[in-house]
Amino acid sequence: MITVIKLDPQGIEKIRYTGTVLERSAQRAVVLANWAMETKDLGYTRFESGDRFVEYYYTDRWFNIFDIINQDGQRKGWYCNVTEPARFRTGHIEQIDLLLDLWVDATGKPLLLDEDEFTATSQLSTEQRQGAQHGLQMLLQMLEKRQEAFSSLVEFS
Repeated sequence: MITVIKLDPQGIEKIRYTGTVLERSAQRAVVLANWAMETKDLGYTRFESGDRFVEYYYTDRWFNIFDIINQDGQRKGWYCNVTEPARFRTGHIEQIDLLLDLWVDATGKPLLLDEDEFTATSQLSTEQRQGAQHGLQMLLQMLEKRQEAFSSLVEFS
């Protein structure tokens, strides 16, 4: 078991939960976590009891990726948080969220989220803004090339 801690741009804890480590290296951890909160309807998808999140964290990339699968084994999509690189600690992973997110539905269609909040906030440093933009571009390239977490994406015609 490992604890995942999400921090806001000032380093204040926003959420904490546990998961099971599926894979770990110096630069990457893959964690399995189950949605344990009340249903959250985001409009473009719903996080519900029984949803499984396969979460990819990186120490050298400005994002994480959550591959979300419902209790029937159907993929809902990928929720990608633009973040500072993850910090792996003994027993936990910490990551600072930078307010910008990307939803990719099961067909591979991306939806940029919270761009207004990201643009309007004065809480981010120049380094965080530049890292976030770089992370977003890298995510979009990975999606386009169907790499890593997106490699199981099926082409629909």
